Amino acid sequence: MDGFDLFRQLTRGVKFKRGRSAQSLEEVVSKKKIKLEEDLFAPDEDNNQLQNATLERTHSDEDEYSNSFEFISGVPDSQAKMKKKKKKVVKLTDAEREKQLEEKMIENLRKENQITVLGKNIPPPFTTFEELHTTYNVSKNLVRNLMNCNYSQPTPIQMQAITIMLKGRSLMACAPTGSGKTIAFLTPIINDLKVPKKIGLRALILAPTRELAQQIYRECVRLCEKTSLKIYIIGKLNQSKPIENELKKFDILISTPNRVRFLLRQEPPLLDLKSVEWFVLDEADRLMEEGQNNFKEQLDDILAACSKPNKKMALFSATYTVPVAKWAIKNLKNLARVNIGLQNAATENVKQELLFVGSESGKLLAVRDLVRSGLKPPVLIFVQSKERAKQLFEELLYDGINVDIIHADRTQQQRDNCVRAFREGHIWVLICTELMSRGIDFKGVNLVINYDFPPSTISYVHRIGRTGRAGRTGKAITFFTQDDKAQIRSIAEIIQNSGGKVPEFMLKMKKASKSERKKLANFAPKREDISTKIKSEVTKNEETKVFKNTKNSPTRQERAVVNKGEKVKKSKRKVDIIKKK
Repeated sequence: MDGFDLFRQLTRGVKFKRGRSAQSLEEVVSKKKIKLEEDLFAPDEDNNQLQNATLERTHSDEDEYSNSFEFISGVPDSQAKMKKKKKKVVKLTDAEREKQLEEKMIENLRKENQITVLGKNIPPPFTTFEELHTTYNVSKNLVRNLMNCNYSQPTPIQMQAITIMLKGRSLMACAPTGSGKTIAFLTPIINDLKVPKKIGLRALILAPTRELAQQIYRECVRLCEKTSLKIYIIGKLNQSKPIENELKKFDILISTPNRVRFLLRQEPPLLDLKSVEWFVLDEADRLMEEGQNNFKEQLDDILAACSKPNKKMALFSATYTVPVAKWAIKNLKNLARVNIGLQNAATENVKQELLFVGSESGKLLAVRDLVRSGLKPPVLIFVQSKERAKQLFEELLYDGINVDIIHADRTQQQRDNCVRAFREGHIWVLICTELMSRGIDFKGVNLVINYDFPPSTISYVHRIGRTGRAGRTGKAITFFTQDDKAQIRSIAEIIQNSGGKVPEFMLKMKKASKSERKKLANFAPKREDISTKIKSEVTKNEETKVFKNTKNSPTRQERAVVNKGEKVKKSKRKVDIIKKK
């Protein structure tokens, strides 16, 4: 082996620095090559001396060129060896070990219950209601009331939301329908208020419908037993005048937004919300959504009236919407967010089915087939408008089914009686519009039928959430035709995510565009009438007058004159007939 080969082996895998010119390097290499050849071919005086000399020279060469060479990785050999050394193991104290174990246990508990949290310093969830008293100093009376209401174990949303609100933090929570959200926000509020102070309302709870507000009121009354706290729910608006003095004695107000704003707009205002410490929105996505019949303006007025600077807010819903999340992040300080399971997903306790019925007339046949095969009451049927609800009610009533109807045109007394009869089992099938899709807890509903396709995925989740509540099982059937193909894929994905089976072609269908989805959510599609009555043709003759809705149609006064003239003619004819007889 000559000196050049030895040099090549020593410099294998390295590169020269750019600072040194190629000419100078060649000169150095040639000089070293000559020296190595002279040493190798010199007379052998002593083999040991020769070996020592070559080793010394090679080491000196390495030292000389160590500054001019660099490894491909860019790390010197000495530094690379330092990096390979094992890091020193830091010894943890007993307190630090316990803290790590506790954090792992909390993380595992959240994973088991599908709890996702966002925010800083989120308190851990609890596992039993007794733990509320021992760890969080919740009153024994309140814990006893929870146990008396047959709430033996907390649900996932209760496990995490209650501890966050007990710490006095604002909260945005999303959990499936029937998961116990009402108890999740009532428990910490009642514990925080403790005893009456007679300084005015200290907690305000808003819901989108009167039925849901009444349901929250009933639960609140049960939990407030032996606490002396007073709860008020606003009834008819014509009874608002004596409310002004009475409300000072109450601690918790439960209502819909429109009634609260009506009282605030009176001169002078009949409602004082300056002492409100807790402001809760149940079904927050509905209360804060945009479009027709929204509550946004009403909420702005109510929120401005709640002028206490350190008030806390809690937003609860079964579905997650981006506008609500953006508003909460922007306006609420020290916000904690909790999500149970998958966002905007249906509960796994509901067996879901999509049924193609061909046409609008096929829907009525499908309902009659379900009745013929053995319908297990109670059953909820959802339609898209009150006109269609009335038509379906007449058809099912004709079939001899024990059915009733609920919609916005009915009086509050009629709606209350209808809901009560349905809860007590006097009504087997209840036909309703989107009004009843939010929050209403009908325990034991076995079947939900979406007679008309839901306008959005959020509406679908809330509709089928009326069954399969509190751990029970249920079933949901959704009818669809060719007119509903724009929304089928979205609903099919929800069914698949909740463990159901759907045909593969539904998952490959084209999704509706954002503009189409927005249009469907705000405007229901036109459908054929449900009624099977034969429409008789009305002809114009001397005895009946039919006026079309045109620009040239007569006014109300002209119609009255015509009708009066017809009555006079009829009476004259009768007189003539009597005289002839």
